[in-house]
Amino acid sequence: MDREVMEFDVVIVGAGPSGLSTAIKLKQLANEHSKELNVCVLEKGSEVGAHILSGAVFEPRALAELFPDYQENGAPLGVKVTQDDIYLLNSETKSTKLPNMITPSTMHNDGNYILSMANMCRWLGEQAEGLGVEIYPGFTAAEIDYDEQGRVAGIITGSLGVAEDGSEKDGYVPGMLLKGKYTVFAEGCRGHLGKELIAKYELDKDVSPQHYAIGFKEIWDIPGEQHQEGLVVHTAGWPLGKATGGSYLYHAENNQVFVGLIVDLNYENPHLSPFDEFQRLKHHPVIADTLKGGTRVTYGARAIAKGGYQSLPKMTFPGGIMVGCNAGTLNFSKIKGNHTAMKSGILAAETLFDLVGNDDIKDPIEYTERFKQSWLYDELYRSRNFGSAIHKFGNFMGGAYNTLDQNIFGGKLPFTLTDSRPDHTTLKSASQMPQIDYPKPDGKLSFDKLSSVYLSNTNHEEDQPCHLKLKDPSVPIKVNLAKYDEPAQRYCPAGVYEVIEDDSGEKQFQINAQNCVHCKTCDIKEPQQNIVWVVPEGGGGPNYPNM
Repeated sequence: MDREVMEFDVVIVGAGPSGLSTAIKLKQLANEHSKELNVCVLEKGSEVGAHILSGAVFEPRALAELFPDYQENGAPLGVKVTQDDIYLLNSETKSTKLPNMITPSTMHNDGNYILSMANMCRWLGEQAEGLGVEIYPGFTAAEIDYDEQGRVAGIITGSLGVAEDGSEKDGYVPGMLLKGKYTVFAEGCRGHLGKELIAKYELDKDVSPQHYAIGFKEIWDIPGEQHQEGLVVHTAGWPLGKATGGSYLYHAENNQVFVGLIVDLNYENPHLSPFDEFQRLKHHPVIADTLKGGTRVTYGARAIAKGGYQSLPKMTFPGGIMVGCNAGTLNFSKIKGNHTAMKSGILAAETLFDLVGNDDIKDPIEYTERFKQSWLYDELYRSRNFGSAIHKFGNFMGGAYNTLDQNIFGGKLPFTLTDSRPDHTTLKSASQMPQIDYPKPDGKLSFDKLSSVYLSNTNHEEDQPCHLKLKDPSVPIKVNLAKYDEPAQRYCPAGVYEVIEDDSGEKQFQINAQNCVHCKTCDIKEPQQNIVWVVPEGGGGPNYPNM
């Protein structure tokens, strides 16, 4: 196929914090050394920030490295954290507030900010463009282009105007080839190209499997008397039971709060619905007393890579680097991945700037040493046992261990806990596990999936190939429905998957791809690894305004 070809020094996939930090640092270095450097960033969302969802309590350490004057330069910092409260939810009505001295020091947020990461990325995008970076929103990185030596040579964008049956519609535009001397993959958690690279180059052969959670977020407008600007609340315990995870409630500016639940995807009960656990959570007094009388503004969900240090793959390969949550740099002990993603991008830029002028394209392994000498490596190493301790010992005993590890030993206890079981293998059969009777949403604090998806501004061109691919279409009914009561009906936070009956009474697996919020949970949790998430047409998916 004849394609339009564009050539760059560096091609970056994803305009999130890691991708934009890579681009910005590359252009800063080029300007400092009076060099020409052509850098482009591809973003599948309709605009920069459209697909960004994060809590977010933001640690500005990496931002200060990029822009020492970020405060004077108008960075959208939201509000400064003024107070940390941590609760153990003992039941649906009872709770225990934990003193700061017996909670892990990594959970304390002095000097951090409550902000919208979507808006921070929009600001970073403006800074990048001001430095000369070319940003292309609404274009997907659909395929990787390899050269004859098997090196990454760039990416191929998704075609526009392809019908559901694969035919070309009016206005069809074939994908372009964006060639780069080096390509940086900053797709975020469970990037579909990142998966391909990890498999092709065996980047994870010497590490523990990556582990994941699904994170929910809603923004609420609440009555002023219930608002305490700068307050950060975290909880553990109810409603999750044996499943692990926790919730957050951040009091942002303008009488708004950010509320969410994080559910680890290693849970065993196929009847569990993470979405409905989130709806139940909001009825607990610790949360409800803040939300009552308020109005829900928006909703979203996204997978989180939380394996940490033990699950980090080799991040380099011939012709490129994988950064940020695509590689799994989130620090789960802080429940923060934005500053670590940004630092990984800065390190990638510093590495590639030294190499991009050479004719011989190589595996930029210099990144590995640069990473190991950075505060990012030190931070992830000190927090390496946090997630594994929770998985092994549960919220209470795991939390006690983490307090000891972080507060007394600074994360340097002389052993490393591992969790070698992939999340998709943990489900037990439906007959072995108790049913869960979720209450109906009341329309005040709790809501259904479809009204929630509506608030995410999710939209896809309906006449396009389904971007949720089944390796074997018979598996959902013959295997998963029989053994697990088809858990996709429940682990998906957007009502994408349904089991319906056809006219003859036969069970059918229905995919409502237009509802997809791009969370990637199905790609992670499906027990047979039968669902493969690929990019839809560019610009599709959620359009988050302030997430």
